[in-house]
Amino acid sequence: MIRVDRVALRGVKARGHHGVFERERVEGQTFIVDVDMGLDTGPAAVGDDLGKTVHYGVVAEEVVAVVEGEPVDLIETLAQRIADTCLAHEAVREVEVVVHKPEAPITVPFDDVTITIKRSRA
Repeated sequence: MIRVDRVALRGVKARGHHGVFERERVEGQTFIVDVDMGLDTGPAAVGDDLGKTVHYGVVAEEVVAVVEGEPVDLIETLAQRIADTCLAHEAVREVEVVVHKPEAPITVPFDDVTITIKRSRA
């Protein structure tokens, strides 16, 4: 049985230019990302070896790079790109990504818009 532990990042903030409206593409807005990665941390813990787990500092930098990178229309696409980035780390078996878009162009009062996706290795 494969153990699945959790390593999570909450509230990673970056400015991106994602959205379907020209104003979103030109002005940009803040996106907030939560990432919850599933992996077996046992080998890292036994040997106290960072190389056998996922380096969450590196993942955080990669998430920011995705958000600040090439614009997309949909936060669904952005979430998928972030999930793919996390799954590129050998130790990560599964990931849940939540992308928050608190400045979405909505005409009524609201607190947040989110997309949550879960992905795993095949």
